[in-house]
Order: sequence, then structure tokens, then C-alpha cells
Amino acid sequence: MNNLLTRLHQRKELELEVEEELRLHIDLILRENIQRGMSPDEARAATLKRFGNLDRVRNECVAICRRSHPLQRAFKIFLILLALAGLIVRIASTDLHVDHIGTTLIIIALAGRLLLYVRSLSPSRFLPKNKPTSFSLFNY
Repeated sequence: MNNLLTRLHQRKELELEVEEELRLHIDLILRENIQRGMSPDEARAATLKRFGNLDRVRNECVAICRRSHPLQRAFKIFLILLALAGLIVRIASTDLHVDHIGTTLIIIALAGRLLLYVRSLSPSRFLPKNKPTSFSLFNY
């Protein structure tokens, strides 16, 4: 239970860090647009248009940060090695029962990789890019 709370806290910290970084970039672009002669409302609209769906951008940034986790990379490498071992067993075997072991290893590796892929999906990837957002950066 404590481990789960720690992971939730770390995820929240990561989300806040990403949001702060995005806020910095948005503020810089907003100031640039105002310096170019746009009104604050025009500059805000142009900045929002440039970034698109801010929820999607934030979620993808968080996902990218999480994907670089060393344990997840090690698991991916393990799955590749497991699939290769299964392939070698299938190629080298002459016994039908051993051949099934190779097939099983390959299926386990593919299922594990599919699980990692599905875990990284988020609903925001399927939303239209310029859909209005509930992202709170523009509540000045």
C-alpha cells in the first residue's frame, strides 16, 4: 500500500513539473506575441492555437518521462531476449513438445510487449488536436 502511495505521489510530482515547464513555454510565447503587437486576447488565442490540445501535450510529456524509467527499459529488453530464446528453441528443436515451449516463450514475450504498449495509451491521444481544452494554464 505504501508503495502505491509513493508511486501516486511521484506521478503527481511529475505532472506538476511538466505543467510548470509547459507554463514557462506558453508564457514565453505569449510574451513574444504581445511584443509583436498583438492584444493580450489575440496573443492568448494564437498561443493556444500553436499548442493545440494542451491536455494531450501534457499527457504525452508525462508519458515520455515515464517511458524512460530504467525498470521499464529493462523489462522491454527482457521481453526481446525471451522472444529470441523462443525463436531459437523453435528453430533448433526436432521434438514437437519442445517446439511448443518455443512458441509459448514467443507468445509470452509478445503479450508482455502488448501490455506495455496498452499501458502507455491514454484517451487524450484519440481526441482531436484542436479541441478546446480544460488545461488550467490560461486562467490569468
